[in-house]
Amino acid sequence: MTRIVLIRHGQTAWNREARFRGRSEIPLDELGLKQAEATGRYVALRWPVVAVYASPMNRTMQTAAIIAQAQGLPAQPMEELIDVDFGAFQGLLTDEAERLYPEVYRAWLETPHMVQFPGGESLAHVRSRVLKALDKMKLAYPGQSVALVSHIVVNRVLLCAVLGLGNERFWHLGQEPCAVNVFDIEDNGDFTVHLLNDTSHIWNL
Repeated sequence: MTRIVLIRHGQTAWNREARFRGRSEIPLDELGLKQAEATGRYVALRWPVVAVYASPMNRTMQTAAIIAQAQGLPAQPMEELIDVDFGAFQGLLTDEAERLYPEVYRAWLETPHMVQFPGGESLAHVRSRVLKALDKMKLAYPGQSVALVSHIVVNRVLLCAVLGLGNERFWHLGQEPCAVNVFDIEDNGDFTVHLLNDTSHIWNL
């Protein structure tokens, strides 16, 4: 069994603006840094880990570095955890995306599993690569706990897979900034979920 502590990165300015972030490089804002610090303390106290991996994006690596430092570890980039490629949607505000690509935007809200972003990825692409990350963790860390820091889209897709749900259930899973999720990869390849979208550690920030 391998325990996975899956964490979303802290808040950025683009989170507040409801903008499609994807592969754009945005740092954590002041609150996001505080969220990461609180998350580092929380994870160290409840789920000590032997390694911390993150999407190579700035906001995830910042979050991961703070979480890793709380346990005397380095933060290691992992390409499989990178955010979805939103293609033409990247950098757009939601109302801009709705105006420029009304059919794709409507499909994203209603049938996300059917969407291929113009010039970008689909949720099926995301699911394939993040499951490869879990396979790597199972092989590298049997009987141990590791932390993975990623993005709202990646986390939702990964959790759908862990829960045995299709990508059509994407919008039914909450993932707030610095949310903590905990699940085990069993020796037979199945999953046991212990915690979803826990933000109790940042309520007072």
